[in-house]
Amino acid sequence: MLTIILIVVAVILLTIGLVWLVDKFIPSKFKPVLIILLWVLIAFLGYQTFMSIYRPIQFNQEKDKRYAQVIERLIDIRDAQLAHRQVTGVFAPNFDNLLKFIDTAKYTITQRRDTLVLDEELTKRYGGVETMKELTLIDTLGFVPVKDSLFGNSTRYKDMMNVPVGEAGAKFEMKAGFLEEDDVKIPVFEAFVKKEVVLNDQDRDLILQENEVISVDGVNGDAIRVGSMEEVKTNGNWPKTYGDNE
Repeated sequence: MLTIILIVVAVILLTIGLVWLVDKFIPSKFKPVLIILLWVLIAFLGYQTFMSIYRPIQFNQEKDKRYAQVIERLIDIRDAQLAHRQVTGVFAPNFDNLLKFIDTAKYTITQRRDTLVLDEELTKRYGGVETMKELTLIDTLGFVPVKDSLFGNSTRYKDMMNVPVGEAGAKFEMKAGFLEEDDVKIPVFEAFVKKEVVLNDQDRDLILQENEVISVDGVNGDAIRVGSMEEVKTNGNWPKTYGDNE
């Protein structure tokens, strides 16, 4: 970018120099046309220089607005998937299953309490001397719909599979499965959308640059994603300036 700007500025300066040379050495009858053409060229190059600076600013402003909307939806997907794992022990493999779960599932509200009961085995061993043992009891207090707990009266979860900006009709990709660690199968999931889908109508060169981002202040990689099929994690790959990523 800086190289392009320097080249354009150099050409502008060269053109101004040519205007001066034309004014000084070219015969009078040719001067008006040549000078007008050179000033037109200067104006064009000035505009190109301005746009080379302003276009990335516009791109970043639009990118930030779109990313924020996409990330809001990815956070909803993550919350729904974490609820699915809490209730069923695994993540939902697709959006149809996830939506059905939200519509029908309930959290169980429980209460833990400690109590003392007679330990019959130890009582016999100690010749009838009553010996007590401590137990933790779990009482079921009731049930709360997952939908109400996560989304209240909102129905936005019904659109969570749809990418809200960018390419028309685009949907998030989502996977779920297991990773094995120390012979234990751990459930994992991932949901993502490619940046080029979100920014489909923007400058192609700037999109390619955005795909290469590696920064603590940016969304790293060529996609906006939450979770992973390769690691046990449920956080997103965006900085906290866009929203909660854990």
